[in-house]
Amino acid sequence: MTEKEKMLAGDPYRAMDPELVAERARALRLVTRFNAVAGDDAEAGAAVLRELFGAFGEGCTVMPSFRCDYGYNIRMGRNTFVNYDCVFLDVNRITIGADVQIAPAVQIYTATHPLAAAARRSGVESGLPVTVGDGVWIGGGAILCPGITIGENTVVGAGSVVIRDLPPNVLAAGNPCRVIRELGDAGEIHSSR
Repeated sequence: MTEKEKMLAGDPYRAMDPELVAERARALRLVTRFNAVAGDDAEAGAAVLRELFGAFGEGCTVMPSFRCDYGYNIRMGRNTFVNYDCVFLDVNRITIGADVQIAPAVQIYTATHPLAAAARRSGVESGLPVTVGDGVWIGGGAILCPGITIGENTVVGAGSVVIRDLPPNVLAAGNPCRVIRELGDAGEIHSSR
């Protein structure tokens, strides 16, 4: 297997592989272009993201500045909004459903490293996918850790650190993030505080 194939399979791989270095450089060029044009020309910014992402749904908006590793591992459903200063480390799949609201400074991490210091020093790392269901709202400054899934319509409070899967239709918050309560019907209006 190539290092890229290992990375995409979630197996330990070496990020300094020349193919992966070149793909990160390509992503950095596209992200730099996006961040330069998106503030003045939303359609030009969206065109860059359609080139960068694996899927960029109709009606999606991403505000600058935005950062990612590869881009092609990010799949975003229709009408999703990503606010300012978000970081998506996509060494594995990041799947974001439709009608998702992502507040400023949210970080989504798929990259993970060995716990043993000797293994970390060897230069291997791996990645686990992150999935965000339809209708989710992620509050400002939240961090989604590798390997988690957030169920549809769930609200993640600002500043939360999500280290475990969250079920659908709940309000969850904290560090570590935990379910606070189930959410009611579609008519319920509350803050994520």
